[in-house]
Amino acid sequence: MNGYSFPGLGLACIFEPMRKRVQYTLLLLALLVSVNSFAQNYYRDSVVQFYGVVLTSDSLRAIPSASIIVEGKGRGTFTNQDGVFSIAVLKGDKIRFSCVGFTDESIVVPKDLNGNQFSVIKLLSNDTAYLPAVIIRPRVTREQFERDFINNSVLDDDYEIARRNTSEAQRRIILNSLPADGREAVNYQLRQQSGRYYSNGQLPPQNIFNPAAWASFLQAWKRGDFKKKN
Repeated sequence: MNGYSFPGLGLACIFEPMRKRVQYTLLLLALLVSVNSFAQNYYRDSVVQFYGVVLTSDSLRAIPSASIIVEGKGRGTFTNQDGVFSIAVLKGDKIRFSCVGFTDESIVVPKDLNGNQFSVIKLLSNDTAYLPAVIIRPRVTREQFERDFINNSVLDDDYEIARRNTSEAQRRIILNSLPADGREAVNYQLRQQSGRYYSNGQLPPQNIFNPAAWASFLQAWKRGDFKKKN
């Protein structure tokens, strides 16, 4: 091979892998475009405009504010004052109709539906609720009624509970029972450390000569903090 040169061989070795990569890239792009087009056409064909009216089964009166829920999708709508509704769903979705005082009903949008519209007239039956019987008897005498009325315990409302919990005595109990939070603990440690640094190299100050400490002691004495508690 000595003495011979092949000037086109080096360029062919360089451009041949690039040409294959370009072909693979174009093939992949064509595949993605075809899949995306198929998915869009399939989704467009599966969307259905579902509409209709909800009526009572006995008198054919409109049921306003009835719930139309697409189960498992977290979507839904309500009927207007005339019982009319409209919502976009997919073929094969299960639709549930519900309203207070009526039994729930469900239908399934057909998967082989021709077109993209589906209308229904849904009749809901009354849901009868039977409550246990209650017998009301009067008091035997007026004196018995007055005694029971006075001794009857009435539960506190929210205002009374809030007033009792915000009283000064209750706040003192809560303050003494709660542990110190992070801010209070850090401040306590900083005050202790500051006191040690202040008296570093000398005797610490004695609170017996501190007027503020004596004033705090006298106030505690007047409050009775040092009395024995049974």
